[in-house]
Amino acid sequence: MGAAIAVVGAGLIGQRHVEAIEVAGDASLACIVDPSEAAREFASARGLRHFASIGQMLADGAPGGAIIATPNAMHVDNAAQCIGAGLPVLVEKPIATDASSAEALVESAEKAGVPLLVGHHRRHNPLIQKAHEVIQDGGLGQITAVQAQAWLMKPDEYFDVDWRRKAGAGPIFLNLIHDIDLLAYLCGDIASVHAMQSSQVRGNAVEDTAAVLLRFASGALGTVSLSDTIVAPWSWELTARENPAYPATGEDCYWIGGTKGSLSLPNLSHWSNPQKRSWWEPISQTKLIFDFQDPLVRQVENFAAVIAGQQKPLVTGRDGLRALRVIEAIKASAESGRTIDIT
Repeated sequence: MGAAIAVVGAGLIGQRHVEAIEVAGDASLACIVDPSEAAREFASARGLRHFASIGQMLADGAPGGAIIATPNAMHVDNAAQCIGAGLPVLVEKPIATDASSAEALVESAEKAGVPLLVGHHRRHNPLIQKAHEVIQDGGLGQITAVQAQAWLMKPDEYFDVDWRRKAGAGPIFLNLIHDIDLLAYLCGDIASVHAMQSSQVRGNAVEDTAAVLLRFASGALGTVSLSDTIVAPWSWELTARENPAYPATGEDCYWIGGTKGSLSLPNLSHWSNPQKRSWWEPISQTKLIFDFQDPLVRQVENFAAVIAGQQKPLVTGRDGLRALRVIEAIKASAESGRTIDIT
């Protein structure tokens, strides 16, 4: 059966975690924790135990670990309650709504010696692991430039939910944090950012378009173009085939360039000169081979192995904290017009 894992929060992402646990190796579903009647019915239909609160679950007997898939504002309190009981946790991204409370949560987990993982699930995608391997092995040489594009169209009805029109709910917080985590994982820590934002299309209190300059600690420079107002095929959701809810386009959305070659993702093409490095010389394209597996399932399997003491977390609490700090810096830069250093 493997590690018994509770899912706290039975919304859309919580239900995807349930489905991932059901097919993951060395993991089993312990229970659903959510006070809603819909969650109780969801658990009943699957023959699962249901609890209205984390306290009720702990009083009945703690599982091996818990996935926190509640609304963002509840992440810290829910995770802290589990950590206080010595329960390993995987917190959906973002780890918190602000870096200061995220840092307090990370420090409390480290002090207690309780594993704290963050649900930046894209890192678990085999194609990202292959790209990371190529970069770490020097296949691109010295990384000098990075480019990412996240153009997508959120339909009008998406904004019928009030909070999605308010500050903190725009594509920088909701979407870009995934891309930032991946770029940092592949290319190293981000040292500073400079950003602009606009809400000219919808006029909401939250941005709908942003342009971001990144300076990595290595000296590499990056550019990111983000908008949820564009009908286009160039975003991770529409290119990576991770979620069947999004139609796959077969395009790329990340480009990573170095002194020996470059990578385009998610198609994982490695571009290089077979002989002399020069723009006058032939350039070859090598399509790298990788296994196509559901990153959410692989994430659950890593979590189960962490609970069993067999693996280390692929995405730690500190990784989640670093991604959140970069996002906060991007918002601060967009609002002030200043370059913001990441502390």
